[in-house]
Amino acid sequence: MTELVFSGQIASPGLALGRLHLRKKTQARQRSAGDAAAEEAALLAAIDQAARQLESLAEQSDSAGAEILEFQGALLDDDDLIDPIVRALRGGEAAHDAWKRTLDVEIADYAKGADEIFEARAADLRDLRDRVLGILSGEEETEIALPEGAILATENLSPSGFLSLDAKRCLGLVLREGSAHGHVAMLARARGLPLLIGLGADYEQLIDESQVVLDAEAGKLVLDPSETSWARARARFEQRGSEAEELRAYLEKPAVTSEGEAVAVMINVDSPALLSDIDPAHCDGIGLTRTEFLFHEGSLPDEERQYGIYATILHWAAGRTVTIRTLDAGGDKPIPGLTPEGESNPFLGLRGLRLSLAYPEVFKVQLRALARAAALGPLKVMAPMVTLPSEFDRFVALFDAALTELEGEGVPAARPQLGMMIEVPAAALTTAAFDADFFSIGSTDLTQYVTASARDCPAVGDLLDPGNPAVLELIERVVNAGLRKGVEVSLCGDMAGEPDLLPLLLAAGLRQVSVSPARLAVTKSAVAAYPGGAITGLGGAS
Repeated sequence: MTELVFSGQIASPGLALGRLHLRKKTQARQRSAGDAAAEEAALLAAIDQAARQLESLAEQSDSAGAEILEFQGALLDDDDLIDPIVRALRGGEAAHDAWKRTLDVEIADYAKGADEIFEARAADLRDLRDRVLGILSGEEETEIALPEGAILATENLSPSGFLSLDAKRCLGLVLREGSAHGHVAMLARARGLPLLIGLGADYEQLIDESQVVLDAEAGKLVLDPSETSWARARARFEQRGSEAEELRAYLEKPAVTSEGEAVAVMINVDSPALLSDIDPAHCDGIGLTRTEFLFHEGSLPDEERQYGIYATILHWAAGRTVTIRTLDAGGDKPIPGLTPEGESNPFLGLRGLRLSLAYPEVFKVQLRALARAAALGPLKVMAPMVTLPSEFDRFVALFDAALTELEGEGVPAARPQLGMMIEVPAAALTTAAFDADFFSIGSTDLTQYVTASARDCPAVGDLLDPGNPAVLELIERVVNAGLRKGVEVSLCGDMAGEPDLLPLLLAAGLRQVSVSPARLAVTKSAVAAYPGGAITGLGGAS
């Protein structure tokens, strides 16, 4: 057969060589409805069976997978979701129609968010919807049976479908649809499984049992590769294996330049569920904990819920410093009932610290939980999207008021270091005017604002360059301001995890960075290759 090459979007990078296992979509069986009592009994039985399936699957999954399944299980226990459906059944609606209609509304609400977390939750709801519908119709989705060395190709895949895959048999995944920000992509990246999505119409040309090269580094799927293509792919695969072994050796070592200068390499945390798979000894602590995940669970989290999560993170760190960012909602991270709707330009609207200051009662709950957590270990708290010193001063005053309140109640609490993100150009230009305990540069938003290029607009993606001299100049200005004030400066954006860009940061004088856990080894390797020393005037800053 002639070699065919198809293009897709990389959702989890990697390279795999194997046989294509094509899983075709089956036609759903039509279900006949009974009377109201029978429909109610059928739905409640299906919900109970789905809950038991999810519980069983969670027991076999890692922490990240279990958290996803627990979210689905909690929905099956949610009276606010189930009770209206039961009332509809008693009014004569069929169980499958009422269930699908209600879940479709919830899915549509989440899909409006245009945010990675919302997008992932919408996928979870589709998964749950289809699981219960399958049970009702008698066509439950069974475990996907794979042969050895399979590269699975399917229309789409639910999170629970992914978690049921045999990790020893599945070498990679190809999806006609899918999302690079959904839970399947997240789970694939955590497992190191190559995933290519968005094949679209090309999916129809795939042939079951074909020999394939899944190149999720170049965004290609090669069907029936020639001998030359196969040999080249095999050589690359073996080279990647050798490189991975070399990089793993850096995890056990501290990050040190070739001249012996230490660089602190910490990790960014999106969800505490991922920490159980990371050895805290491999990093210097947590440089950024995003707390938005707490506010995407259907309601605003109370003080105890937040305190429990912060305590868990501090316990994992085992004495290493943990930096937690206060709620950074708004922009591309809306939260229903909290962030304003219909803003003409949400990236420049009521977001980050601006939003928290607008809702001090909501903010106080988080500040109280953080003050209590500070009594448990070395904690730093930072505010996002700060523009003026007066904003930061209000943040400090609110924190101190929450601390005084806790002390008056006899609740153990402490005052952590209070710092701020530097992601607004105005703050980068006037860093010395802020009375903060530390500064953390958010390179992703800083680049967006400096280059006037929205990070969610592919049409201007070429302009969104963190290596732009203007971005580098502002980074150096912040570092120099920190040195003059005797205040620690770190960087926690994606820029720090890129080996081509990290030397520029080190040359600007940065000696503390925070990266995604998956980039720890490659970042430490890039530090080790750096000769040492800072280059003043890198971007023209004084």
